[in-house]
Amino acid sequence: MFTPDFPIQTERLLLRPFEPGDFDELLAVESRAEVARFLYHEPRTPEETREVLERRIRLTSLTDEGDTLSLAVVVRATGTMIGDCMLHWSSRQHQSGEVGFALHPDHHGRGYAAEAARALVDYGFSEVGLHRIIGRLEARNFASARVLEKLGMRREALLIENEFVKGEWQSEIVYAILEREWRALQFDM
Repeated sequence: MFTPDFPIQTERLLLRPFEPGDFDELLAVESRAEVARFLYHEPRTPEETREVLERRIRLTSLTDEGDTLSLAVVVRATGTMIGDCMLHWSSRQHQSGEVGFALHPDHHGRGYAAEAARALVDYGFSEVGLHRIIGRLEARNFASARVLEKLGMRREALLIENEFVKGEWQSEIVYAILEREWRALQFDM
């Protein structure tokens, strides 16, 4: 079982398990159309957000493939919860995972998404022993693509109209990085 020593601290952020008191801040993220725009769901209602929060509260470790570590992203200076980030353990055999993130739009453009995702990618390689981590996104989500590129991930695939989401065919881009590439990037910094 892989359970981080919480909170995971970065220069400006704390990544910690979700708590019942995160409801209002999570609703402020989950209910926004611009957050849901490139995700599989529509903006969430308070009831849906409560269910999401209850699920995320339990996602604090990786026991086996299929598990997801879902953490609240908190600005250290203010204590404000601004979104979430996750590390999904896709395959034990192939030592693969996936990173994801969603932040309140008021906090976009400050490097917080890359900072949070960087910490989880590092955890996936250093502690879980993953060989490869991907990031998947809707092809029109240019901001998230930039975040993954800041992490040193390479664009590996463009899947044209591979999913029917929200009444339309959508395309998906897959980014990836290998553990040895991650280590080389850390050494260069």
